[in-house]
Amino acid sequence: MIIPAINEAALIGRAARSAWQAGADEVIVADGGSTDETVAIAKRERCRIVDSPPGRAVQQNAGARQASGEILLFLHADNHLDPSAIEQIRDACADVGVQSGAFKQRIEATGFAYRLLERGNAWRVRWRGLPYGDQAIFLRTAFFETLGRFPEVKLMEDLLLMKKARSKSWPRLLDGPVHIDARRWQRHGVVRQTLRNWTLLVAYRLGLSPDSLARFYRRHD
Repeated sequence: MIIPAINEAALIGRAARSAWQAGADEVIVADGGSTDETVAIAKRERCRIVDSPPGRAVQQNAGARQASGEILLFLHADNHLDPSAIEQIRDACADVGVQSGAFKQRIEATGFAYRLLERGNAWRVRWRGLPYGDQAIFLRTAFFETLGRFPEVKLMEDLLLMKKARSKSWPRLLDGPVHIDARRWQRHGVVRQTLRNWTLLVAYRLGLSPDSLARFYRRHD
């Protein structure tokens, strides 16, 4: 289990505890230079700390290089796992044809708009084979290495990795759920945040690089 983090003191403990409670063999926090209590809290939760330059792709790759398991699970620091999540992955990977996958989501907020987001994101995995990072992507380690790890760009590293992955093996959608902190939607509004994401995707398809688009997607901290 790899958790990339920068200044996530409020949530890193919950993410780490959920990983252990779900049955993770190891929990690695790839820290990108936190200036708050993120690292101290992660250590208290028995996590191994890997120091890394900032950037989610860079951090996740740094954590993966230190991982010892045959399956890698990448969990965002503001997410946490259902207690059955690891068992679901092990059951799925008993099928040798399963090389990667992700979970259905449960966004921690009330309202019909959030339920639509959850369904839409599950649909994207099931029918387009494109899970995003906040769906807790998992991959067999050997498959991850074959794909060349996460492209070390400033944005859309999850999309780029899974586009390559789906061309070789369609990802499996598991019930989960992975629980998602609603802060970004609550900060910007569901419609505004969704339109912002779609605009970035359209701009990427029109030829703008992920690095150039990253300046329009501000980090939470």
